[in-house]
Amino acid sequence: MRQKEKIIKELHIGCGGPRPVKAPGGAELHCKGWYQEAALRMLCNNLDPDNGENPDELIVYGGLGKAARNWECFDAIVRTLLDLENDETLLMQSGKPVAVLKTSKSAPRILIANSNLVPRWASWDYFHKLDRMGLMMYGQMTAGSWIYIGTQGILQGTYETFASLGQKHYQSDLRGKIIVTAGLGGMGGAQPLAVTMAKGVAVCVEIDQSRIEKRLKKHYLDTQAPTLDEAIAKAQEAAKNKTPLSIGLCANIADILPAMLQKGFIPDVITDQTSAHDELNGYFPRGLTFAQALQLRKAEPEKYKNMALDSMALHVRAILEMQKRGAVAFDYGNNLRAQAMKRGVDNAMDYPGFVPAYIRELFCRGQGPFRWVALSGNPEDIRVTDRELLRLFPEKTKMANWLKMAGEKIEHMGLPSRICWLGYGEREKAGKLFNDLVREGKVRAPIVIGRDHLDCGSVASPYRETEAMKDGSDAVADWAILNCMSNVASGAAWVSFHDGGGVGIGYALHAGQVTVADGTDESEKKLITVLRNDPATGIARHADAGYETAIRVAETKGVKIPMVNMC
Repeated sequence: MRQKEKIIKELHIGCGGPRPVKAPGGAELHCKGWYQEAALRMLCNNLDPDNGENPDELIVYGGLGKAARNWECFDAIVRTLLDLENDETLLMQSGKPVAVLKTSKSAPRILIANSNLVPRWASWDYFHKLDRMGLMMYGQMTAGSWIYIGTQGILQGTYETFASLGQKHYQSDLRGKIIVTAGLGGMGGAQPLAVTMAKGVAVCVEIDQSRIEKRLKKHYLDTQAPTLDEAIAKAQEAAKNKTPLSIGLCANIADILPAMLQKGFIPDVITDQTSAHDELNGYFPRGLTFAQALQLRKAEPEKYKNMALDSMALHVRAILEMQKRGAVAFDYGNNLRAQAMKRGVDNAMDYPGFVPAYIRELFCRGQGPFRWVALSGNPEDIRVTDRELLRLFPEKTKMANWLKMAGEKIEHMGLPSRICWLGYGEREKAGKLFNDLVREGKVRAPIVIGRDHLDCGSVASPYRETEAMKDGSDAVADWAILNCMSNVASGAAWVSFHDGGGVGIGYALHAGQVTVADGTDESEKKLITVLRNDPATGIARHADAGYETAIRVAETKGVKIPMVNMC
């Protein structure tokens, strides 16, 4: 009881307004079980000032991606988790706790649904109407499912993309190549470090100076240039010397790309990771200062949205022109191309999304993001898991290189965490390993295991994860729902299902799952089951679409797939 009262006091539960939030650490429980405790700590971790973009507004990342609907809901979530029994399940409706059901010990402790709308009404305008009425919040992907781990969460996926790009286009890494991109927020902030890890040179344009400073402080970004000319000069010098370097430039990308074209500067690679999916809260129109844009956003939202869409059209036309002049162009899943099409850029899809271009082959093998967090709060626990994973998978040299770079270059944000991409059959082994580490006392507290919703079988997103599917099933959302239900049936600690994600309302449906390694036999069974079945749905999804790699993996790995009409 004292621990419960302590955490209520530390989190200022009941004060009703913004307050600093930090996840508790240590091995002592505040809740009635480690599944509830893990959810409590991860909810708080999402809002850690080191982690969340705007925690006072409960915004974690990606424009409006929130952890709770409002502060009263946050308080209610915390109180409910503290009292939740080990045979009960909390129901969350768009950031608001709405019911506690008597279920069973084998059932998930929390079921989360965020920003899901009936398709006819699934638009930003209708979402904003409900949001203003206090009936909904935007969950993004890992914001509203309480498994955000800071910019590191997308870092390896970004690194995998750039590494694959180098192999595909240059038969090597990105040494001596210049990449131009924009956006240094919660997702885009991974880009500079991912590029330098792939040995390239990055020019990262960001209109918000505070984001540049945050990435410099956390060593995701190497340096900042005061002007475009200096940014280009620094990039060209580093590329000439084949020295990895990331350069921040405080400006609007919709102003910078036309200026680059005018100067005749064409990078080797052009992409973007602004929050273009949300024309009101995520993207900044050209011709305005940062402060002017924020003022206009509140004063005249319709004018702001029109200006933002116009800027996106110019932005995409500039990317297409750079592609025409020899740059490798790809979309990083922020719906920029579809937004530009609203303004008449009919050929916006002439450059591909990153999944069909660089990632789909990994998805066919059941590969995807595997992330974990040390609930103790002690970074040594992550060092232990890194070391033990290397022992478990000595043949995975790419993973070994990644973990070495991550250990040297990544500063933890909030609770210590790590991510690496693992495939079918590997995730369950890693889950058992972590449970053994907890059981044997080699780490100081349980470990929470989750993933991005961006995974091999958990998303239906025709402009991102399921773009250009072989059988034309890009918009079929059944697979994401089946993934969600299979994770509930398999015994995940908590499961979520969202509309929107990185591409916006109406453009994607996606599921997330989280498991907990607490050292018990019951958790071991759940970990093995969830971490086996979760990627299996990805192999099934791609095998059904006719991908030969997925069919072969299913046959060799024992994923049972009824071959009804493979075509």
